Amino acid sequence: MEEALVLKGVRKVYGDREAVKGISFSVQPGEIFGLIGPNGAGKTTTLRMICNILTVTSGTIEVCGHDVSKEGEQVRQVISYLPEDAGAYKDLTGRSYLKFMAGFFADGQACADMVAKGIRIANLGNRIDSKVSTYSKGMMRRLLIARAIMPQPKLTVMDEITSGLDVMNAYQIRELVRDIAKEGVTVLISSHNMFEVESLCDRVGMINHGELVLCGTPSELKTQFGAQNLEEVFVKAVSQ
Repeated sequence: MEEALVLKGVRKVYGDREAVKGISFSVQPGEIFGLIGPNGAGKTTTLRMICNILTVTSGTIEVCGHDVSKEGEQVRQVISYLPEDAGAYKDLTGRSYLKFMAGFFADGQACADMVAKGIRIANLGNRIDSKVSTYSKGMMRRLLIARAIMPQPKLTVMDEITSGLDVMNAYQIRELVRDIAKEGVTVLISSHNMFEVESLCDRVGMINHGELVLCGTPSELKTQFGAQNLEEVFVKAVSQ
């Protein structure tokens, strides 16, 4: 089976600073893969290169068999990206926002079907017809995840999906991500929340100072380091 995402020796250099230092990893179809590390480790830079927002200095990235640098149009057809600071048009209702965004991908009945899927994913009940400006952070995040998933991407990339949310909303968002993966969408998330990644992800890659220092399942990594949780794994890994 073709891998959903493959990075080989990927580097990103800004002037004399090497932000990402030759990282390599792959993500399997239908997998939830977590990219973790402290702030400034290179996580978001890596996500932006995968989504072709930033150019790769050297190395290669393939999304569903398409080279990101050479086949940008094909990649855009199979990937979606939800950055940490994403927002929506606050004067629109949730339904109108989904209709507006769906119009970039389809028209007619196909567009209507896409919106219906987005409404189902968002699961906002009657509030789907309220203005986005009245939404809580949790409701906004559900709407944005729906926007990212309704075009049926093969790979969705999400940065700090529960940042700023309370415990209940964070739990609901994680459950939503699990449901998305069960429907066959490959999910790549970036987070500094080790607990979240451990509970959510099938496999984990740890980045520190632009380098991939570990990769494996949470249980494999905990066994390898004799640790009780991923936070302890990370501390031990970067202290070696």
